[in-house]
Amino acid sequence: MIRGDIKALAAYHVPDSSGLIKLDAMENPYVLPEGLHREWLNHLGTVDLNRYPDADMAGLRRKIAQREGLAPEQVLLGNGSDEIIQMLLLATNPGTCVVPKPTFVMYDLISRWLKRPVASVPLRADFSLDADQFLQVCAREKMEIAFLACPNNPTGNLWPEETVSRIARGINGQLVIDEAYAPFAERSHNHLIGPNVMVLRTFSKLGWAGLRLGYLLGDADQIAHLNKVRMPYNINALTQASADFLLDHLDVFEEQAALIRSERTRMFSALERMASVTVFPSQANFLLLRVADPKAVFEGLKEAGILIKNMHGADPMLAGCVRITIGTKEENDAVLAALQEIIG
Repeated sequence: MIRGDIKALAAYHVPDSSGLIKLDAMENPYVLPEGLHREWLNHLGTVDLNRYPDADMAGLRRKIAQREGLAPEQVLLGNGSDEIIQMLLLATNPGTCVVPKPTFVMYDLISRWLKRPVASVPLRADFSLDADQFLQVCAREKMEIAFLACPNNPTGNLWPEETVSRIARGINGQLVIDEAYAPFAERSHNHLIGPNVMVLRTFSKLGWAGLRLGYLLGDADQIAHLNKVRMPYNINALTQASADFLLDHLDVFEEQAALIRSERTRMFSALERMASVTVFPSQANFLLLRVADPKAVFEGLKEAGILIKNMHGADPMLAGCVRITIGTKEENDAVLAALQEIIG
């Protein structure tokens, strides 16, 4: 029989985006260049689908480790960062998971699947994080694991280096710094990696969302223990082959990330000039807005053929908020034109 607490949960909902400009899920809007796309397809043709994938993924971990300046033994691969979050929560001692609020919903959701208690630390009105309050909650709740999304989702802001470092130095338990939006942020936190601090990454926001490949960077001993709860063959052969190929062409995706950062700046300036719109600073590939009527904005953009995320009701601090992924110049122009009609 299904557990009662699972029955009481709402499933993670992914809306239908057929026929719409899809700006609700923080995806890279750019496809592979035609020549690179052909090379990638040819590379996939070398995969033997009748065989299980490489269980150890040593070559792929080596490439990622070289990119991050670490040893291959410090890299764990997951089927998206979600699977790695699940591994961490499975392997860590029973006890409270501490997170900011609002933040990425999967920390809370997966904890509840695993019957792990969750304590949240409310952000300030400007979405900043009080490091002392966070540490106090960790101590009070006898925290075993904590997650910090840097930059944070859905707010988009990157907390100051001193805030993150203070928590990393003062925490008594496992800290996971989730850098899903690292390609769009001004800094990383690899320098904080140690026995109780790990950095979580994904290739999804960079442009490989369809591959579902995430990775964790940490102390080699900790990574070895986490490997014990990793499902055998968790990264399929086509994803491994794709990542192996695409890692040799990262310059293409870094150029795309630069375009997205530039468009983010342009969108921020344009939205900031709109009446009755408050746009929050972001170092991710999306912008969070507060508007007078979020339902009208969401529905109006959908009627204009654009799908965004209505955050109103997700958390009291997100009252009146919608989240818009940064798209191509043409997609962003369509958003701005439609918003002028809806709001103006």
